[in-house]
Amino acid sequence: MHAWVDAWHSALYGPAGFYRDARGPAGHFATSTHGPSGRLFARAVATLALARGCTQILDVGAGRGELLRELAALIAAGDAELTLMGTDVVPRPGDLPGSVGWVQSAGGADLPDLGPLENTLVVANEWLDVIACPIAAVDRTGVLREVLVAPDGTEGWGDPAGTAATIGPAEADWIEQWWPHSGRPGERVEVGLPRDRALAELGARVHSGVVVAIDYGHLRGQRPRGGTLAGYRRGRTVPPAPDGTCDLTAHVAVDSLPHDTLTQQREALARLGLARANPTYELARADADAYLAALQHNSALSELQGDPLGGFWWVEKAIASPR
Repeated sequence: MHAWVDAWHSALYGPAGFYRDARGPAGHFATSTHGPSGRLFARAVATLALARGCTQILDVGAGRGELLRELAALIAAGDAELTLMGTDVVPRPGDLPGSVGWVQSAGGADLPDLGPLENTLVVANEWLDVIACPIAAVDRTGVLREVLVAPDGTEGWGDPAGTAATIGPAEADWIEQWWPHSGRPGERVEVGLPRDRALAELGARVHSGVVVAIDYGHLRGQRPRGGTLAGYRRGRTVPPAPDGTCDLTAHVAVDSLPHDTLTQQREALARLGLARANPTYELARADADAYLAALQHNSALSELQGDPLGGFWWVEKAIASPR
């Protein structure tokens, strides 16, 4: 058995890892960037970039370039002037517009050389939840211990937190501050320190601009006592097993992340001016295409602002140029 954090990372980003599958994430689950809602989500991202004075957008954990293609379409239509770049664990997607830059990454928190990031909006949509983190649980005696796992998902006990291979003193300090436990047997902790460090490192790469991490998450005092680690395969929830055949994800302790503001997606989109259209029957008679477009807009907005996507957290951090 191995520590969950190691087995999890290998299962997603190893040579035969889940995220190297030719179908990509869209073959197993949908995000805000997929399907009809993707264009509206891209418009919100472009609006945020322009409002913050950014001239470039970097998509971290870009999948197969879904958001970048929608942003490129907005630029081609004259709705925005922005430079686009993405990074993910796979080589550059073949159908990505030539104007879009792409850098292949090693996966997870391992960031490649992204070049100078000046006046850049960095968007990390559903990136942090698939950065592997240590898992701990309270044993029958009330001791919090590292959880080990076999490829089939069978779990076993490791050493006590604070002395374990992947849950040492720094991780124990994080647990005490951000995810204190009651000592009840079976209670689980997903140690978010690797996510905090990953977002801090991403921010350190930005010379000026804004970093926005968008993910499902929770706040201190509302941590799920049983944890959130889950597996997904072809649109269905499956038992989490680090065998490379399914996505492995856990919600993010968003308040421990470096941030200026925490806003849920439904409020963030409203703040960016996205509102429901009000198509009338008169419009339907006069311009059927415009009427249909308004209905499609409302449907996409409902998807982005409803559950579960509307409850995602936007974790924003502004980065100013050094004087």
